[in-house]
Amino acid sequence: MNYIQITIPTADINLQEVLTALLSEMDYEGFDQDAQQLNAYIPVSLFDENALKDLLLSFSLSYTKAIIEKQNWNAQWEASFEPVIVDGVCVIRAPFHEVHQSALLDVIITPKMSFGTGHHATTQLMAKAMKSMPLQHAQVLDFGSGTGVLSILAAKMGAQHIVAVDNEEWAVENAQENNALNQVTNVAVLLGSLEAVTAGNFDIILANINRHILLQYMSSLFDKCATNAHLLLSGLLLEDERIVKDAALQAGFTYQETYVLNNWIAMRFNKS
Repeated sequence: MNYIQITIPTADINLQEVLTALLSEMDYEGFDQDAQQLNAYIPVSLFDENALKDLLLSFSLSYTKAIIEKQNWNAQWEASFEPVIVDGVCVIRAPFHEVHQSALLDVIITPKMSFGTGHHATTQLMAKAMKSMPLQHAQVLDFGSGTGVLSILAAKMGAQHIVAVDNEEWAVENAQENNALNQVTNVAVLLGSLEAVTAGNFDIILANINRHILLQYMSSLFDKCATNAHLLLSGLLLEDERIVKDAALQAGFTYQETYVLNNWIAMRFNKS
């Protein structure tokens, strides 16, 4: 499968974050940022140039596009992928990086086409929040697992069993490969959305997706939780906090805390 790379020149980091959220809802599947531009990636078959033009026109932004062949994708991220240190929690690195000499948990990721290298603020927010959650011996669901980075981190934090689910076949394959790289054997990776998960009574549910999907499945997430379970959500901007909080409370959850990084948030709820 070939991808289209869209390059949007803007040095405004907050605007880059907003565009990432909006484009993710338009089927864009990967992003990388630097001080001068945002790059976004979408399968050729899903690219809607008119929709992109309408979005960027509202921000008075231009763009360029290029075809990225699948075999060149890994070369691109390998050239720019630096290890991510989530302070006090973990190091997320590629297999070709040296092991970080620290007491932090070591998570190895080969992202390929999947979301979740650890560079995005939402992944880091999730990882930091997970450190204070009772993962030891827990039953965990990772909804929208991507590379499997959060599932792997949960396993290394002591979770007993993890179910990871993603609706992209290449993400499932990638997560399974990353599990093997990390010698993680207690993660079951499923293809599909939440309906593919037949199990319930999870102690902890992790969902780093987007507002639309979280709102759609909020009641189902509540049903999947055991009593006294924890729900950790991200893929959200600050402006999403009120509507997501209201939906979670309506579903039956109790609000606990919001974590903020670069205009992105993660939210933690409990099921009493």
